[in-house]
Amino acid sequence: MVEHPRIPYSRIKADSRRYFEPTAKMKAMGFEARALGPDGPEARAEALRLYEAWRQAKATGTTSSEKAYPIGSIGFAFDRYRRTDAWAAKAPMTRKKDWEWSWRFIEPIFGDVAPSTVQIEDIEELRAIVLEKRGLHTANRLIKTWRALWQVMSAMGYCDKNADPSKIIRNTAPKGRDATWKPGELARIGKMAWRLGYCGLAALLACCWDTQFSPGDARLLKASQRNQDARGSYFLTRRGKTGREVIGTLSKRSQRIMAAYLETLGAEPMGEAAIFRNRSGQPYSSDTLGDDFRAVREAAFPGDGRKLLDIRRSGAVEAIAGGADPAAVAAKMGNTIDKNRLEQETYLPNRTATVRRVDEARKLGRRKLRENET
Repeated sequence: MVEHPRIPYSRIKADSRRYFEPTAKMKAMGFEARALGPDGPEARAEALRLYEAWRQAKATGTTSSEKAYPIGSIGFAFDRYRRTDAWAAKAPMTRKKDWEWSWRFIEPIFGDVAPSTVQIEDIEELRAIVLEKRGLHTANRLIKTWRALWQVMSAMGYCDKNADPSKIIRNTAPKGRDATWKPGELARIGKMAWRLGYCGLAALLACCWDTQFSPGDARLLKASQRNQDARGSYFLTRRGKTGREVIGTLSKRSQRIMAAYLETLGAEPMGEAAIFRNRSGQPYSSDTLGDDFRAVREAAFPGDGRKLLDIRRSGAVEAIAGGADPAAVAAKMGNTIDKNRLEQETYLPNRTATVRRVDEARKLGRRKLRENET
């Protein structure tokens, strides 16, 4: 019989099952007594994880926020998944916006139960509740995340990968947005922003229009990511959603706006300092950026419902209308608009030049779009 090192605060009882037994002090910090199941690799791994969690909580003086899910339950599987390299490799925004957001709805109902006990009616009822309270977009994302989680649980051996009860549900997707901005409209909002004292927003709008960065990626740009070559300024960063490296070039007009904005700061940001700041001088957050844009948009275009994120689509529409190659557009936007991304990256080594070809295509597309306006 193989002897295993003793794991503190856990022991095997007469029923050959392992138990985690925290002290009163540990319980006061949020740790709960729990059965870990028949002694074996999985039970020992869980006992060791709980011990390490206690050591960290003791060292930092924080309490445990973990809920003790039964082994083999959906919550147990999700906790286990979040400790894997596969989870760590996911883009932060995917973990937060898709998985953890959907888990908020899944956990209260299904966290403590085994996946094999979930019925189609249970999933349908949950989706109906989310649809009514949060809308079609959240309901669609919920089912997609559930289906991905089911595959994870099946890989862990907790369920049959072909027995997902949600397969019967028709997961209707929300209609994609098709709103776009014209360059003159965005310039008008930029001027209004400057006039109202939102200088950081004005510069960020110019940056978003030229680079086609998402608002979330643009607001996080740092001084160290600004670069210069013979043709002007550009940013080199990574997409927050995919982690893919992207290049964003600036037109001469945007460079002038950027220079004027930096002068308003008094001291130019350096190193890892955020470039775009709100009127209080603080780096833009997701909330403050959205609030400021809506305020300025309402002043420039009362009642308009178009969003900041529609700028990114507007640039893609121009580029495609101007005959830009989809692979080049993908290189500029950092997404999978092309079908052979890896192959194109192999044969497109000069990415800055590629991105600037998209800029030229956008100019041509802009003219064509104006010619076809009614």
